[in-house]
Amino acid sequence: MTLRTQFNDSLKDAMRAKDQRAVSTIRMILAGLKDRDIAARTRGVTDGIDEAEILSMLQTLVKQRNESAGLYDQGGRPELAQQEREEIAVIERFLPKQMSEEESAAAIDAIVTELGASSIKDMGKVMAELKARHAGQMDFAKAGGLVKARLSGK
Repeated sequence: MTLRTQFNDSLKDAMRAKDQRAVSTIRMILAGLKDRDIAARTRGVTDGIDEAEILSMLQTLVKQRNESAGLYDQGGRPELAQQEREEIAVIERFLPKQMSEEESAAAIDAIVTELGASSIKDMGKVMAELKARHAGQMDFAKAGGLVKARLSGK
């Protein structure tokens, strides 16, 4: 089952269950997906973005919600922070299980070895391959630091 199908099925289920938080969050996901599909047309992609790009979009949404929740907490608005956390829970239903630190390090080591990467100049190639193979499973901000440390020999 594709993510697009999961979004639509989940939206219907949430509407039946009268779960307003899930309905609004899934509609927000679908709107973002539609925006990216339209933007992809300029690159010649006529049938919508692929699953990896959708997973990347979902990770971005989670990151944005985490940042907002932190700001709401600092600003003394716990009810808005809670709302952001509830949206995160809905979005994470569609993401695959996140890799642990050890699993991420092992994946990085495997790709570095496979590509024969030996210096920081190869970081772009390694990161591109990580994103292709592990979209949605890995925090690429953290992975970037791990790749940099691995390639600089630290």
